[in-house]
Amino acid sequence: MKNLILVRHGKSSWDYNVDDKDRPLKERGIDDAHLVASKFKSQNIKIDAVFSSQAIRALHTCAIFLRELNVPFSKLQINNDLYDFSGESVFQFVEGLPKNIDTALIFGHNNAFTNVVNTLGNKYIENVVTSGLVHISFNVDAWKDVSKGVTEQILFPKQIQ
Repeated sequence: MKNLILVRHGKSSWDYNVDDKDRPLKERGIDDAHLVASKFKSQNIKIDAVFSSQAIRALHTCAIFLRELNVPFSKLQINNDLYDFSGESVFQFVEGLPKNIDTALIFGHNNAFTNVVNTLGNKYIENVVTSGLVHISFNVDAWKDVSKGVTEQILFPKQIQ
């Protein structure tokens, strides 16, 4: 059994004249990430590995989750393929995950994540919102065999408040 947990970065700020990868989270993005991470923590799901886009907003969201879930930062790997907006690189990344990882927590971007969850999950989601989490399980032994899975949960900030 493989579990893919995708988290879109929190709401980011456009108030700064910086490169897209350097945009920070807004206060709301920080608050929403804490809210979703706290709700997810109550489920006690064991995380084997954590991956994030190198974008500041994704990394900050990831750091909030790692702290909230008590997952050591040593489990985090930053991967440039996750700075993807179509989903193609994310699909390739997931298929290439090592077999010994059963549960992967991945932080990235839209429209990639909406595309991925609608292709791999069994519930249609119009838009993975900022700080939104989608958990999909697959009844396979290797990530290369992942195809249609079961959307186990959808955690969006507005549903929790």
